[in-house]
Amino acid sequence: MCPKNASYYGNRAATLMMLCRYREALEDSQQAVRLDNSFMKGHLREGKCHLSLGNAMAASRCFQKVLELEPDNSQAQQELKSAESILEYERMAEIGFEKRDYRMVVFCMDRALESASACHRFKILKAECLALLGRYPEAQSVASDILRMDSTNADALYVRGLCLYYEDCIDKAVQFFVQALRMAPDHEKARLACRNAKALKAKKEEGNKAFKEGSFDAAYVLYSEALTIDPNNIKTNAKLYCNRATVGSKTR
Repeated sequence: MCPKNASYYGNRAATLMMLCRYREALEDSQQAVRLDNSFMKGHLREGKCHLSLGNAMAASRCFQKVLELEPDNSQAQQELKSAESILEYERMAEIGFEKRDYRMVVFCMDRALESASACHRFKILKAECLALLGRYPEAQSVASDILRMDSTNADALYVRGLCLYYEDCIDKAVQFFVQALRMAPDHEKARLACRNAKALKAKKEEGNKAFKEGSFDAAYVLYSEALTIDPNNIKTNAKLYCNRATVGSKTR
């Protein structure tokens, strides 16, 4: 009835935010400021949506615009600090991941998610690190929550597969990796994990076959080769060490 009224879009954005529908709220708040660039509440709501979705840089620009319009706006000042904190936690998490300090990454993502509660990217990074720490139920819970909202999320599919892979459910893990690659063909982590999973399964089965045929020296070599594929897969490697020990007892 009145499609050019900025405050209507702003009000609908506020309602959508209360419903945690931040992507839709972001579109409405952006439309509001397109119609009226001096609409302070529109810029503030756009910033809050960006912040909730984990887009801290974009959020900062919105809050700075609010402060240009109202220099003493305490809400914008506070939200700007939150955006700066998120950027710092992202930086610390990146350093932590490179150093394989996965506990630090989980800590940083938990802090960032206090302000960016709808950010799938932060949740996925946290879930991946939980999986790498061996906290599989927690990692699977986070990934499953995302998949309930977005069944095509390649990162969440990858994390689900990673948990299964590390729990020695290799066939199921490969299914998730393949699904992730179907959704995102350039997903390097899923590609590498899929390759490792298939190689590990094949090499273990070759070792088992050689063992059953009484080719103990060959089985020993095959199990040894399997152990070099992924040192992080503790459960599968534990079985491989056990198998190699059994072979060793037959050949010494």
